[in-house]
Amino acid sequence: MKQTALIILAAIIALVLGVTARQLFPPAEKTGPSALPEFNLPDLSGRQHNISEWRGKVLVINFWATWCPPCLKEIPDFVALQAQYADKDLQFIGIALEDREPVAEYTAATQINYPILLGGDNGIALSQQLGNTIGAVPYTLVVDRKGQIIFRHPGELSKQQIMEVVTPILN
Repeated sequence: MKQTALIILAAIIALVLGVTARQLFPPAEKTGPSALPEFNLPDLSGRQHNISEWRGKVLVINFWATWCPPCLKEIPDFVALQAQYADKDLQFIGIALEDREPVAEYTAATQINYPILLGGDNGIALSQQLGNTIGAVPYTLVVDRKGQIIFRHPGELSKQQIMEVVTPILN
């Protein structure tokens, strides 16, 4: 009984510390533009994709996982925005930070209309290389048509926050 109480207490402390830490981080990192490096990752069928496939489009690259509630909360907005702005060359790309099986199960049960790539451990290292210094999930980047990362955001993003970033560069 004591062990269960200690586990519950530790979980509550971790939750409080997590919420507190979230308040300490700014809602979006304000850094200057930097070039998006080339990288390759497989999709759910194992086919390799190079990020250059989407060159010339405005990219919203989202690092996520099926075990992450804020990640799953964002996806319906991403699906809606992908459908609404695909003709303006807005391209969402999801990079799952886990193994194929849970991602395949989740995507089979949902109607995701943008590419999902499997990052696994390589995806975690890639997100860190791209500025995810705190190891946040979700972690989202916006890349302009010239291949410059213009926005980095650790944590959940709302539809409004995304639109504030992408609207000026879609025109």
